[in-house]
Amino acid sequence: QVQLVESGGGLVQPGGSLKLSCAASGNIDSINSMGWYRQAPGKQRELVAQITSGGSTNYADSMKGRFTVSRAKNTVYLQMNSLKPEDTAVYYCNLAYYEGTDYWGTGTLVTVSS
Repeated sequence: QVQLVESGGGLVQPGGSLKLSCAASGNIDSINSMGWYRQAPGKQRELVAQITSGGSTNYADSMKGRFTVSRAKNTVYLQMNSLKPEDTAVYYCNLAYYEGTDYWGTGTLVTVSS
């Protein structure tokens, strides 16, 4: 069992930056990857970025060059730069174990608006 606690969401103006954090507690052994997904109103949840235990990263095309995912021990971060109104969404932390089980955080709202 693992618990994921996200922080860092909020209101930011277009062109601004935010950094999200997600701390995992509990069973942090055998983690395959950690990452971020987002869900905008009326849309499906989509991958933002993820990082494997080996340090490999994967980004959705629309986030490449603007977002950076990183990990330190049991915490995964998402640095978001050059934010756009279309980045407005609830951002969810995800943790996946090698054996296939994955867990989700409760989400943190990011609003990009002037």
